[in-house]
Amino acid sequence: MKTTAEKLSPTRVKLTVDVPFEELKPSIEKATKKLADQVQIPGFRKGKVPAKLLEQRVGRPTILQEAVNEGLPEFYQQAAAEAELRPVGRPEVEVTEVPGLDGSEDGSLVFVVEQDVRPEFELPDLATYEVEIEEPTVDDDAVQVRLDALRERFGTLVGVDRPAQDGDFVSLDMVATIDGEEIETVEGVSYRIGEGNMLEGLDEALDGLSAGETTTFTSKLAGGDRAGEEAEVKATAQSVKVRELPEADDEFAELASEFDTIEELRTDLQEQAQKDAEGNRVALARNAFLDKLIADLEIPLPEQLVTDEINAHLENEGKAEGDAHGEEIREDTERAIRTQFILDALLEIREVQLEQDDLMSYMTQLAASYNMDPNQFLQVLAQSGQIESVFGEAQRAKALDVALADVIVKNAAGDILDLGLAAETDGADEATSEDADAEAAPAVKAPAKKAPAKKAPAKKAPAKKATAKKADDAEAAEPAADAEVAPAKKAPAKKAPAKKAPAKTAAAAEAAAETEKAPAKKAPAKKAPAKKAAAAEEKVADES
Repeated sequence: MKTTAEKLSPTRVKLTVDVPFEELKPSIEKATKKLADQVQIPGFRKGKVPAKLLEQRVGRPTILQEAVNEGLPEFYQQAAAEAELRPVGRPEVEVTEVPGLDGSEDGSLVFVVEQDVRPEFELPDLATYEVEIEEPTVDDDAVQVRLDALRERFGTLVGVDRPAQDGDFVSLDMVATIDGEEIETVEGVSYRIGEGNMLEGLDEALDGLSAGETTTFTSKLAGGDRAGEEAEVKATAQSVKVRELPEADDEFAELASEFDTIEELRTDLQEQAQKDAEGNRVALARNAFLDKLIADLEIPLPEQLVTDEINAHLENEGKAEGDAHGEEIREDTERAIRTQFILDALLEIREVQLEQDDLMSYMTQLAASYNMDPNQFLQVLAQSGQIESVFGEAQRAKALDVALADVIVKNAAGDILDLGLAAETDGADEATSEDADAEAAPAVKAPAKKAPAKKAPAKKAPAKKATAKKADDAEAAEPAADAEVAPAKKAPAKKAPAKKAPAKTAAAAEAAAETEKAPAKKAPAKKAPAKKAAAAEEKVADES
């Protein structure tokens, strides 16, 4: 097989691939067997039809078309490897010559591929790279916020005889209709006004509504087969409740934690807040590092990839290509793609060994960002075949931390901060040297149909105590296999994977989508880690 590469632009390459007939023969044999299994000819069992008879029945062009479709992905991958491409997005394929149509075994299969590739750029010397962050501080207000959050978990819902207002809990019945057709109905769902995690416009509709009253508003459906469509929603308030909080005293400390006094509880919350601040400091440094790299580096973007990402986002929201919202998300989309390229480049110059704990920690953080149980999230990922995608994202996140360990991070006062990140592994001391580039491990390519990686979320520092915790903020693409056998037109563009911009990982997005079959309900309260958690659960039972 012979491959000729032509660089069309910094982000696009044209490959012309010549496959001799002899190398196409295995694909012809597979195609013949496949068609023989599908064709029924009197006197022969399926799969036992002689090749000559099969050719007479279906025609040689049909067999060759099936052979081209069979072999094209492998030929493309081999050609891309020979040309040392780093493909992104979808390839566009055109078959220009097919051998053997006249019955001979001469000639070659010739096809042309235009493929977006990752742009080339040089990372700076990270050992001299500086970023500045504003350090998060822990004050009495931060401790009070944690204490109030814990009190809310042990609060009691009490009905009130007045119109609902922000922060109240409303038990709702809702019916969504489109053009008079009832699309979806929910009953007895509990919603806290102001959370904004159900339907757009619901907060405004419920404000001022009393128990027993009904209101109607228009909103886009959040899930189901008609997701994204405008529907008329009728909401009836069955009850309005407020959460009464327990007093922050020694009795509460004993109920809600392993401590006997409120002062001991406050001290523990102070320690947790300090650890969270340290974790947030790392997250701020990550973001500042990526922001500076994006600002300092000239990274050309494949325009087709950007367009595909935007169109996929629009399709995900039920909008047509060309919708004005596409331009609104263009900047975020471009940033997400540049971030992906930078993370891939960091991974190439850092030898990253991803341990099982690293992967599980990353998955746990992703699950938390979608308010999903980690075990459920992992199960959804496995069922949808997205484990490999998340593995790649976790590698990029770790490579970012390894690189960040070399960067000088200062606070606003100019003090150098120790983020406690692991230094890079041996053999990668000189990030930008020619030796390092030569010895660097190749980037682990994300599987085809992969969303740009988001910034790596902050790692969570485990709490020593049993009180409440606050979650941290956290390609080798194959050508279309349906190219025509005759001098073909370009294969139909495959739709880019559904991603949002700026996106969380595609794997996470797909996993979260599994849980969005109906309007979102309030996330269940986390189990109280206290000695008297059972009693607390009884007190909040009427929240559901």
